[in-house]
Amino acid sequence: MSGGRTRLLSLAGALALVGVAGAAWSGAGRGRRKGGASHSAGRNEATYSAGPVAVSDATSVPDSAPGEGLDPQLAAAAAAAAAAENVVRQAPEGFTVGADTRREALDGADPQSPRRRASLGDWAELLRVSALFTVPGDALAGAAASGTRPRGRTLLAIAASLCLYEAGMALNDWADREVDAVERPHRPIPSGRITPVAALIAGAGLTVAGLGLAALAGRRPLAVAGALAATVWAYDLGLKNTPAGPAAMAGARSLDLLLGAVATSGRVRPALASSALLGAHTFSVTTVSRREAEGGSTLAPLTGLAVTAVLSRAVAHGAVAYGATAPRLNNQPAPHPKTHPAPHQLPAARGLAATLGLPGPSPADSLRSALAALYALTVAQPLLHALLNPSPELTQRAVGGGIRAMIPLQAALAARAGHPGTALATASLAPLARRFARKVSVT
Repeated sequence: MSGGRTRLLSLAGALALVGVAGAAWSGAGRGRRKGGASHSAGRNEATYSAGPVAVSDATSVPDSAPGEGLDPQLAAAAAAAAAAENVVRQAPEGFTVGADTRREALDGADPQSPRRRASLGDWAELLRVSALFTVPGDALAGAAASGTRPRGRTLLAIAASLCLYEAGMALNDWADREVDAVERPHRPIPSGRITPVAALIAGAGLTVAGLGLAALAGRRPLAVAGALAATVWAYDLGLKNTPAGPAAMAGARSLDLLLGAVATSGRVRPALASSALLGAHTFSVTTVSRREAEGGSTLAPLTGLAVTAVLSRAVAHGAVAYGATAPRLNNQPAPHPKTHPAPHQLPAARGLAATLGLPGPSPADSLRSALAALYALTVAQPLLHALLNPSPELTQRAVGGGIRAMIPLQAALAARAGHPGTALATASLAPLARRFARKVSVT
């Protein structure tokens, strides 16, 4: 695919995302105008209190004007209550008057006036945009694992991954709207800032956009993206609260890495090991997140620390890809495979490191070791706090740390595959993720 055509296709995909976001935003406004007065369903009793005067459906109102012959303050209260009663009597059948509508009627406001539309900040909170920085590294690590540098199709895979990731976020809050109303009433849907219909439309639209972008990269990427989309929907709508939930989430992250590999090189097998390591980390974080609302679990953080230790060592000591073998002419002997010298044949520093089983201080090994250490530190510190004090707040911080740790892990996987440039580009997303996480929570 030529560079010009790739840029045009990427621009078309971006325009499609803008259109989907605009449609969801418009749907949110229409949903509020239609259902804003039904915010407090089940509390439709037509009883109002205005200071010392109470008026109900059973109260008989005389033919004279409301409040005639009463104290001026009581007369004003009676008039306001009568106006509110008229709102209820004139409302169409099936119309439910909630607490907010009663309050607006008593304040003299129009009870059916449309509320404000959902702001960009509301959508940013719903979609958890601060977690978006953990997504591009999946495709970049997959491209590195396949032995190829990122190219135009890799960008399409990244765009598709971003859409499918955000679709999962919207679907997650839509599916959890009743639970969040009790455990997290401040979230956009239970707080009424975004309607459930708008969130569902956004999730469906982003899924279609993601599949469309993957289709531009080819049939194989579309097949992997289809499996990824199916996993996301299955997790959010059915598997999340089952024992299969962590495995489903781990499968989604693994498929996301494979999407980058197959879009870049057309091959999946070389990236299977990296996808398994990323999936193992995702499984651990998801297991911890299942208790983030109530806390109280020490087993999940302890298990997470053990998984982090194993993954850190696996990434730091994994074999580095040395590049593709050059084509050979007929009857030309195959080149000898590259072997590592024995510890006594190395300089003093590298010999000591090899004797201890540590990577040598070569630039590539140093980068890989540093990224593995950064990954371990990002995960282990909040997990240790949650282990010592398994409160909901510290557990949520541990989950947030595990999500942000995706970036150094992805960078370490790219360095492990012998692509330090891709590793550094991926690691550069970590400061941005931390900065945005201070404004929008990743959990």
